[in-house]
Amino acid sequence: MNAPNRYELYVLDEGEKPVEVTEDTKIPNAATIKIVKQDHTLANMIRDQLHSMPQVLFAGYKVPHPLHPYFLVKIQTDGTITPTAALEQACTKLIGTLSSLEAKFKREFSFKDVEGVATEDPYGTSNTGPTWVTGRDYMDF
Repeated sequence: MNAPNRYELYVLDEGEKPVEVTEDTKIPNAATIKIVKQDHTLANMIRDQLHSMPQVLFAGYKVPHPLHPYFLVKIQTDGTITPTAALEQACTKLIGTLSSLEAKFKREFSFKDVEGVATEDPYGTSNTGPTWVTGRDYMDF
């Protein structure tokens, strides 16, 4: 197959830099940032976080090829902050948001453990639903 080994998609090679910044010479206060061993998931979250910042005039990303595990982020600011600093602030805010989400998620599951009234099978369906003649439910293939 043409697909690379799974570990090559997220493990950095020896001496490989995770981030490369290239200042744009044609557009003022702009830079193209290459982030390796990541995909659309992180790229879209970073782009969205950059859009929420008032100092950022433009933020976009592209994945040049689906078999190459990197993406390019293009950032242009209004000049009060550098594109690199804007990316750092966006990543810091994103980490805070994800930490908050994780805490809320864990809190909700701790409530589920305390309540513990509902009986569920490993598939997440209730035991009161339709079953097959042999006692297996519809999720057992």
